Amino acid sequence: MTGRTGGRPAPASSRRGFWTVAAILGLFLAAASAPSPLYADYAVRWHFGPVTITVIFAVYAIALLAVLLTAGSLSDSIGRRPVILTALLIQSASMLLFVLADGVIWLYAARTLQGAATGLVTAAVAASLIDLQPVTRPGLGPLVNAITPTVGLAAGALAAGGLVQYGPAPLRLIYALLLAGFVLLAGAAATLPAAGTGRAPVSLRPRVRIEPAIRPAFWAVLPCLVATWALGGLYLSLGPSLMLDLSGSGNRLLGGSIVFALCAAGAVASFCLRAWPAARAMRSGCLLLLAGLAVTIAAVAAANSGLLFLGTLVAGAGFGSAFLGAFRSLAAQASPGGRASLIAAIYVVAYLAFSLPAIAAGVLATHLGLRPVTIGYAAIAAALALASLAATRRGITAAPHRAVSSQQATAPVSPGHAARPGEE
Repeated sequence: MTGRTGGRPAPASSRRGFWTVAAILGLFLAAASAPSPLYADYAVRWHFGPVTITVIFAVYAIALLAVLLTAGSLSDSIGRRPVILTALLIQSASMLLFVLADGVIWLYAARTLQGAATGLVTAAVAASLIDLQPVTRPGLGPLVNAITPTVGLAAGALAAGGLVQYGPAPLRLIYALLLAGFVLLAGAAATLPAAGTGRAPVSLRPRVRIEPAIRPAFWAVLPCLVATWALGGLYLSLGPSLMLDLSGSGNRLLGGSIVFALCAAGAVASFCLRAWPAARAMRSGCLLLLAGLAVTIAAVAAANSGLLFLGTLVAGAGFGSAFLGAFRSLAAQASPGGRASLIAAIYVVAYLAFSLPAIAAGVLATHLGLRPVTIGYAAIAAALALASLAATRRGITAAPHRAVSSQQATAPVSPGHAARPGEE
C-alpha cells in the first residue's frame, strides 16, 4: 500500500517508483537500439539492401514523433501509471512481432509499434522521474532523464550484438529477453504511485510554436540539432554495416560496438559537462563533433575500422555535449508558457533529422556504395557543426536575462527520448 506525506508518495514508495521508472526508460531505449546489429542478418536472410534497412529504422522515429506530438501531455490528464502501462503493453506486442518475424513486413510493423510505444512512454516517464525524485536530491530526475537513454541505447546495441554472434536463435533471443523484461516491468509499474491525474484537460492536438523573441537563437542552433541527430540516425541504421565492411569481419558484436561507442561517449560527455554553461557546452561539443567527423572520414577513406571506432568515440562525445548545450541555450530563453512548444519544435527537428537523412543515405548507398556516402554524409554534418560553432562565437545563442532551474534546462540527449511537448 502506498502511503503519502505532504501530498507526495512516502519516501520508500517514491524511491522504488523512481528506480522502476528509470529501469523502464533504460529498457525502452535498449530495445530501440537492439535491432541495429541485426539489420545485416535480416538483409542477407530476406534479400534487401540499405534502402530497406534505413526505412525500417526510420519508421520507428516517425511513429515516435507522431505519438509524442499528439499524446505527449496525456499523462497530465489521465495519470502517469495508465500511460506507462499502456506503452509497456504496446512495446511487449512489438517485441512479440520481432520474435515471430519471418519477413520484412513484420519488421516494419514491429518498428512502427515500437516507435509508437516509445513516443507514448517518454513523456510520462520524464514527468514521473520529476514527480518521484527524492526531495533531498532535486536534480536527480533531470540527470537520470539525461543519462539513462544513452546508457540504454549503448547497452542494447552491445547486448544484441553479443547475443546475435554467440547466442542461440540469433534473430529472436534478444527480443524474447526484452519481452520478458517488459512484462516484468509492467507488473512493477502497476504499483507505481498515482500522479498526474486531473492536472490538464485531455488534448491530442499537436502544438508547436517558437516565441518570436527566441527565433533567431533557434535558427542559429538549428544546424547543430540537425548535425547531431542526423549523425545518430546514420550510426543506428548503417553504422554496424559500415564497421563490418571496413573490418572485413562478420562478427555482429563488433558491428554493435560502433553504436555502443557513439551512445556511451555521448552519455559520459553529457554527465561530465552537465554543470557547464550552455554556450560553452555547445561550442565544445561542436569542436569535438568536427574532430570526430574528420577522424571518421579519414577512417573510411583508409578502410581502417580501429580509426573508425576512435572517430566514433570523439564524435559521440561531441554529439552528447553539443545537443545538451543547444537544448539548454534555447530552454533558458523560453518563457514558462512557451517552453513546451519550444521543446516540441526542437524534437520535431531532431526526429526528422534522425530519420530522413538516414533514408537518403540508404538510397544513395545502393547506387554509390556505403563508403562514399558515409564520407559525404560526415562532411555535411561537419559543415553544419561549423555553422553552429560560428553562431555561438557571434553570440547568437546567448540567453537573455531569464533564468531557469536545472530541472527546466537539463535535456535528455539521446535518439529516442524526449521531454514532454505538453509540459508547461
